[in-house]
Amino acid sequence: MATSLGSNTYNRQNWEDADFPILCQTCLGENPYIRMTKEKYGKECKICARPFTVFRWCPGTRMRFKKTEVCQTCSKMKNVCQTCLLDLEFGLPIQVRDTGLSVKDEVPKSDVNKEYYTQNMEREIANSDGTRPVGQLGKAPSSSDMLLKLARTTPYYKRNRPHICSFWVKGECKRGEECPYRHEKPTDPDDPLADQNIKDRYYGINDPVADKLLKRASTMPRLDPPDDKSISTLYIGGLGDTVTDGDLKSHFYQFGEIRTITIVQRQQCAFIQFATRQSAEMAAEKSFNKLIINGRRLTVKWGRSQAARGKEGVKEGVSEMGTRLDPVPGLPGALPPPPALDEEAPANYFNLDPSSSPAVMNIALPPPPGINPPPPGFGPPMFHPMSHMAPPMPPPMSMRPPGQIHYPSQDPQRMGAHAAHGARQGE
Repeated sequence: MATSLGSNTYNRQNWEDADFPILCQTCLGENPYIRMTKEKYGKECKICARPFTVFRWCPGTRMRFKKTEVCQTCSKMKNVCQTCLLDLEFGLPIQVRDTGLSVKDEVPKSDVNKEYYTQNMEREIANSDGTRPVGQLGKAPSSSDMLLKLARTTPYYKRNRPHICSFWVKGECKRGEECPYRHEKPTDPDDPLADQNIKDRYYGINDPVADKLLKRASTMPRLDPPDDKSISTLYIGGLGDTVTDGDLKSHFYQFGEIRTITIVQRQQCAFIQFATRQSAEMAAEKSFNKLIINGRRLTVKWGRSQAARGKEGVKEGVSEMGTRLDPVPGLPGALPPPPALDEEAPANYFNLDPSSSPAVMNIALPPPPGINPPPPGFGPPMFHPMSHMAPPMPPPMSMRPPGQIHYPSQDPQRMGAHAAHGARQGE
């Protein structure tokens, strides 16, 4: 094994001999039972160039073998994984974490200064309890709003996939499905993410992944409070089965007095109503896009007023909790609208032919069977429609001018009405 001048070949006390690596959950893999090979002083650390114990393992089925790249001292100084060099707490590159915590990198890059700095850090690590980072990172605040928004809460096992088969790209791979590499089209070589350097990642400079995350942080959405000042309720989504009422209360009580907490288990959401609007605004500002409870990232939104919620529920067929209501089978459908009535057309209540004349419409009909006809002289007078002696027939109700009222006693065709009219004229 070749060693550099900075590896302190004549003093092996500085060489690292560890029993287990410092890894993140993604690099360790999803399989709880894995086999690791341990090679004592197998390689040089890619940062401090000192020999260290190299661990090698396969994180899962159809994954590539991984190994440690830096020593544990360099890993503890930056609080990063020995393999991927991402932060152990947030899962972010060092450049993003230092920007969020306003930490300035002080690790020297020359050989002599680097060796001296590493020895001092080892002494400080030995005197600490191992629960907090050392150096400038240990003096920085525990978290920031930007880091909580960008933090990865679940392992990203897709990062452990094999590399792309170069023979398959050239069309010369003959192993088929037995090939341990991926048979996929490579990405654009001009993509900045295709050019990554482990030293740039560790020192936090010129990291394309960090630049991409910082640009995303600058364009992240904000949660603006609603105009209705009476709304003091927050909607919390994505609870799952692990987040309970007590977990929500223990987190949100710090922002102010909580009036009610309503959990809708079917929709895996909750509604938290605060006593004041100021407390709700503070809780929304401190929790939007950065609320993590029991390892789950929760969604925080503003609630809606009762009036708007009722109108929207009636309009869209959803309940107040946001669930869509299914139609009830067996109910009659909506009635068709009535036909439009023409005001100028006469009202024909008896479905009579409008082309027939009034004289023909007033022809007396024979009595129904079983009823004797009236004696002669007592029935309505029968006139021929073409006779000139017949009195003028009254117009139908639909053809009379408005304002004229017709009473049955004024009908000259009724019995006794004609005689009474003549007697009045004789007087």
